[in-house]
Amino acid sequence: MKRRKFIKNVSLSSAAVPFLFRNHQYSAISKKLFEYSRGAEDRVLVVIRLNGGNDGLNTLIPIDQYDNLVIQRPHVLLPENTIIPVTAENGFHAAMTGMASMFNNGNLAIVQNVGYPEQNRSHFRSMDIWSYGTQDEDATTGWLGRHLDTKYPNFPSDYPNEDYPDPFAISMGYEVSSTCQGLLGNFSHTVTDPFQDVNVGDFSSINDGTYYGSHMEYLSTIIAQTNAYGQQVNAAANAGNSMSQLYDPENRLAMQLKSVAQMISGGLKTKIYILNLNGFDTHSEQVVKTDTTQGAHADLLRRLSNAVEAFQEDLQLLGIEKRVAGMTFSEFGRQIASNASDGTDHGDAAPLFLFGSCLSNTIIGPNPVIQPAIQEQAGIPLQIDFRDVYASLLKDWFEVSEAEVQQLFDHQVSFMPLMQACNLGISDLSKLDVESLVYPNPCVKHATLKVISKGEWVKAEIVDISGRSCGVIYDGNLDLDEHHIPFETKKLPRGTYRVIIQKKSGNESVQFLKMN
Repeated sequence: MKRRKFIKNVSLSSAAVPFLFRNHQYSAISKKLFEYSRGAEDRVLVVIRLNGGNDGLNTLIPIDQYDNLVIQRPHVLLPENTIIPVTAENGFHAAMTGMASMFNNGNLAIVQNVGYPEQNRSHFRSMDIWSYGTQDEDATTGWLGRHLDTKYPNFPSDYPNEDYPDPFAISMGYEVSSTCQGLLGNFSHTVTDPFQDVNVGDFSSINDGTYYGSHMEYLSTIIAQTNAYGQQVNAAANAGNSMSQLYDPENRLAMQLKSVAQMISGGLKTKIYILNLNGFDTHSEQVVKTDTTQGAHADLLRRLSNAVEAFQEDLQLLGIEKRVAGMTFSEFGRQIASNASDGTDHGDAAPLFLFGSCLSNTIIGPNPVIQPAIQEQAGIPLQIDFRDVYASLLKDWFEVSEAEVQQLFDHQVSFMPLMQACNLGISDLSKLDVESLVYPNPCVKHATLKVISKGEWVKAEIVDISGRSCGVIYDGNLDLDEHHIPFETKKLPRGTYRVIIQKKSGNESVQFLKMN
């Protein structure tokens, strides 16, 4: 049973005290009633595509190979003293101060030498492979689309609905992502400006059994879905918040990530966000001749690094950082040797970045080895298949079983440990140092109190910052168990509140933020 359904099925009071639950009106929901893992229910994945083929060797620079890099990349290599050290063996481009700080603070992971066998250096074909998650030339569905198909097999028919009113995925921009393409439709909803009302007009058509009728019916479904999802997105964005001061208004990626933070904090239940940063096809003028720390590539890395840093800080300030994980990828890396146009040409493997508070703060995979003499047009060889990264995220972040994950890929998956010990989601709440918790936090119209009872009388009451009572969530006896008690917050003004929990085994106080 999904959370929306069990909230709908309990009797939410509409009395003058809107949060009141008495024993005869409501029985707290025990964790024993849930036969599925709810740990991934609120988790979000943010995917940033670096379109054009990012030069990995100038992004994460193998310092231990620097002497041979001087031989191979005289036109683009950064001076060694400008590289931001990560370890004794490697370091970030000088423009990546934001991501360097994130790595030092434990919020960034790096997977080196990521690609696929027999790398195709065509932008279009390679991006298809990365987006579909397969090298099958006849593939028509994306890796996340296939995953969503297993959970919502009739999509887009009958969606949105009462249980699932929000889009499952969002593509920031004008084009849906092939990553989210399912069998019958694309699970991603395009968003250019979440604060803009969306209404593409009214159109309805009944399928008369003809080829034309079926297509008109499908078009009608998509138009209705677009309008409905647009309203949900707009409402969440306006209800959400952003607290970081690091966002640069001139950085489009940063402002898109700010919108994502606002939609998440505003209560939107979208699971996947896809964003794009274009311009990485740096065949010429990748750097400035007189200063290789500057140029087109440096500008792109600065935009990426600063945007992700601002987003991560925002998530932490909003108190939702443990709900969100992110990943960057590019369709291929660049060749080892620079060219005569102060640039680099299409290559093979490259580093991939993962960001978030629940990721292993480590570098996976050894540094690439650069020889003093290389074959013409040589790229960094594959060491880690990109499908293993995808599969590991599905397994560890979205809690998909290994058997189900394997069915999504045409490649024998090798799982890698991408997550660190972290209180990730609802199924892990009992591991928290503070027993009780309000989730989601921030909240908009509804929230849930998680409380552990040792078989005793429990009273949970909401108070504002002045200590004034705003209503009682629960007042009655609870069995020995972990309980999840839904309550309404839609009538609360925006602000900070606390839930005061009184019980014989020990009183507690839990803070939460209400957003409008």
